[in-house]
Amino acid sequence: MSMEMQMVGVTQKGFMAGYLEALAMVERLHRLLLDVIKDEFERVGVLEINAVQALLLFNIGDNEVTAGELKSRGYYQGSNVSYNLKKLVEMGYMHHQRCEIDRRSVRVRLTQRGREIRDVVATLFARHAEGLENKGVIGTAGIEDITSSLKRVERYWTDQIRYIY
Repeated sequence: MSMEMQMVGVTQKGFMAGYLEALAMVERLHRLLLDVIKDEFERVGVLEINAVQALLLFNIGDNEVTAGELKSRGYYQGSNVSYNLKKLVEMGYMHHQRCEIDRRSVRVRLTQRGREIRDVVATLFARHAEGLENKGVIGTAGIEDITSSLKRVERYWTDQIRYIY
């Protein structure tokens, strides 16, 4: 095997190791984000909703949406969206109403209680953003690089789902 062929193999192995490390990091960061949100809600004494539900309220914000729209926007996968929306309606964090056009579809929006939870998450994220920047953990250019890279991976994965099968 030529030296050039060996170098290609090493480079590919190095890239694969980096890719697997990045995948593990994304997974760990997501779990850690949920833990951070859970910790914040424990700190402020909100114990009846979980971190996934709080993040759902944050992502809905001032919009009126269907579960399908949340899935299509890429926020949530599978049946947990419907389950969590149902629980949030039952607990008074969301209003729901059947669509006039498609009676099978339900539109949801936040109640005042839901907006209060959204605001807790928004304040937490603002505090984190300020801390990351002020402590020199990451700056504007770094966050733009990360976001740009993650969007490219997202597009690649989406293309794999749409075009391979």
